[in-house]
Amino acid sequence: MLAFIQTLGKNTRASFTKLGRATFFLLHTITGIIDIMPRPRLLLNQLYSVGVLSFLIISISGLFVGMVLGLQGYYILSDFGAEETLGVMVAASLVRELGPVVSALLFAGRAGSALTAEIGLMKATEQLSGMEMMAVDPIKRIISPRFLAGFISMPLLAALFSAIGIIGGQIVGTGLLGVDDGAYWSQMQAKIDFQDDIINGVIKSLVFGFVSSWIALFEGYDAVPTSEGVSRATTRTVVNSAFSILGLDFVLTALMFGDD
Repeated sequence: MLAFIQTLGKNTRASFTKLGRATFFLLHTITGIIDIMPRPRLLLNQLYSVGVLSFLIISISGLFVGMVLGLQGYYILSDFGAEETLGVMVAASLVRELGPVVSALLFAGRAGSALTAEIGLMKATEQLSGMEMMAVDPIKRIISPRFLAGFISMPLLAALFSAIGIIGGQIVGTGLLGVDDGAYWSQMQAKIDFQDDIINGVIKSLVFGFVSSWIALFEGYDAVPTSEGVSRATTRTVVNSAFSILGLDFVLTALMFGDD
């Protein structure tokens, strides 16, 4: 029993210590954003690497998620004679929940793991130490551009996911199941609220982009500089990002839609 308590205390202390390191890392990263403004090419290169290269998996996933929503939604709504509201159901599901959440999970799996592996390998090969020896702050030069690129890319990718998903639902609903095309779009435009649905979805995606980028970059920067350490850091990035995204989604949903 005593050994269990000692282990629990040791793990708890280690967790709080790591959280403290992560917080100081985040503060240093945010302050470094100011220094990359005169060097926009650093940001543009990372926007391409983090955002553009993630577009394919985001778009394909969004299309199929929208098609599945259209198919399942039609069979559910048809029981109540409400097939014409299919567009509302597809759009609300994507804009409010599935767009930000699924995009963030895909972002963490694709871009987040790549960022962790990249930073971890740079640490393992002493590239970060070499930059410090040349009086170049690696966080401001390497970490901050990647953090800002992830923060900017996430809401754009989520918006594309939702837009393509709505088109996928329209393809199934109107093309295969016979829902009226005009009713699909008009009902959606009438029922989807800009503030309650779209803006809240954007806020979610911004929060998810902030957290997932922070976790990915910190895990890479804090990784043990060995091949095994980098692989473990990459795994932690995906797992911790998924838990954080799902937990924050519940909290944000309760705050945003709890009074509806």
